[in-house]
Amino acid sequence: MAQRNYYDVLGVPRDASEEEIRKAYRALARKFHPDVNPNNPQAEARFKEISEANTVLSDKNKRAQYDRFGAAGPTQPGGSPFPGGQPGPGGSPFGGFQGGDFSDIFESIFGGTDPRGRSSQGQDVEQKVEITLEEAFTGSERRFQFHAPSGQPRSITVKIPPGIEAGGRIRIPAEGAPGFNGGRRGDLIIVVGITAHVRYERNGNDLSAKVPVDLYEMILGGEVKIPVMGGKSLTLKIPPLSQNGTTHRIPNQGMPLRSNATQRGDLYLSLEVVLPTVLTDGERELFVKLAHAAART
Repeated sequence: MAQRNYYDVLGVPRDASEEEIRKAYRALARKFHPDVNPNNPQAEARFKEISEANTVLSDKNKRAQYDRFGAAGPTQPGGSPFPGGQPGPGGSPFGGFQGGDFSDIFESIFGGTDPRGRSSQGQDVEQKVEITLEEAFTGSERRFQFHAPSGQPRSITVKIPPGIEAGGRIRIPAEGAPGFNGGRRGDLIIVVGITAHVRYERNGNDLSAKVPVDLYEMILGGEVKIPVMGGKSLTLKIPPLSQNGTTHRIPNQGMPLRSNATQRGDLYLSLEVVLPTVLTDGERELFVKLAHAAART
């Protein structure tokens, strides 16, 4: 029976990067590892095939030799495809995994020890979740559903601390992949994403927003009520003859610090003039007079 193409075994294209090969191998190895599939000869055979493919494709020199000559390797004097006339470990010219000792493979996948002997901690599992900026501001408690390493859906309640940033991580102990031989479960790591807000942009612990102000208030001055995070509002005083794009800094009205929720960043409000779209005849006359007066000065 012809040996399957190593790239096909891992399900990656021939130009796959090292990272793509590593991810494909780890996903397949977790799925077919004998300790996850006890008494399953088909899974064990598949695991050996996956391991051998990874042994070759994850090594630059072995991969280059494989790409050039195939699985048999270059033919050596005497008709043997193996350097020195002898195959590598496990019967492969590349030293592929063929035996029954899974310890090295297991350690590279799960970060533990030999599953046939000592106990080993399970692997950590990452889960991405999206929250709103309001939830990041106040902190909250959310119930998430995710797929466990076994493929079964699971639900868990997670406390989100105030001030968490996009990309922030929350570690839930012992909710990851199961351990082996009585080993501790890995952890579940929640990786937080924050949806875009309709009003505010975030920069670290600071917030910024554009404040629409009509032309008359920009010229004559006035006050504008601004809703801020936390369900409150503040009154921003507009000085007469304010210029478009003028920015006002409001201290301690930004996001809370994750390390200390009693401290907050700042809020930056940028004035954005709103020009009228319709003028009455009287308003048009006044603007004409203003334009003429400005031209004479």
